[in-house]
Amino acid sequence: MFESILTLIIATSVLLGSPGPAPLVLAATSASFGIKQTLPFLFGILAGLAVVILGSIFGIAVVLETYPKAKLFIQIIGSCYLLFVAFKIAQSPIVKSKSKSKSKSKSKSKSNSNIGIPSIVDGFILNLLNPKAYAAFFAIFSQFLIPLGSTFASYTLTAIVSFIVAIIIDFIWVLLGATLKRVFENEKQAKIIRLIFAIVIVLMVVVSFTLV
Repeated sequence: MFESILTLIIATSVLLGSPGPAPLVLAATSASFGIKQTLPFLFGILAGLAVVILGSIFGIAVVLETYPKAKLFIQIIGSCYLLFVAFKIAQSPIVKSKSKSKSKSKSKSKSNSNIGIPSIVDGFILNLLNPKAYAAFFAIFSQFLIPLGSTFASYTLTAIVSFIVAIIIDFIWVLLGATLKRVFENEKQAKIIRLIFAIVIVLMVVVSFTLV
């Protein structure tokens, strides 16, 4: 039992924790806007992942593997949405250093600070339209299922362990991004970070199609 759980943890960490579009978006959001502003997006990603896990259990992953055209269709939609999120990250919040009214400048800075921040809905849709997530859990449930007395118990425990690992992995990416934010506090430097992350995300999308 212990060896099976340990193997599952390692496999899930490798499949979900390796640098990819979703982890990079998390890091980019945290680097640009901080941990607190990133939490809604993180919750959305985890909620989408929960749906992916259920979908994998009930056979959606098998359907995507059986019908490549369906998988390609979802990948195209997901990639387009990912590019949209990357574009949001690349947008720099409008900050005016001088203002006639301090109260007006505060209200404007609060409203402008929300520009480009991926929302909880963005995170949910991002993972929901991620065929690689379905493929990852198809591999997990087919090769790393925890052996228990009943099939239901095996799938349930495997799903719970995998989800906990995903939470830890995703939060680590958020922390990594937050480290960059501490280093680059300057607005111009923050804009450069967002642009770099956005470009890397676009490149990841392109690479994902070359590997299909």
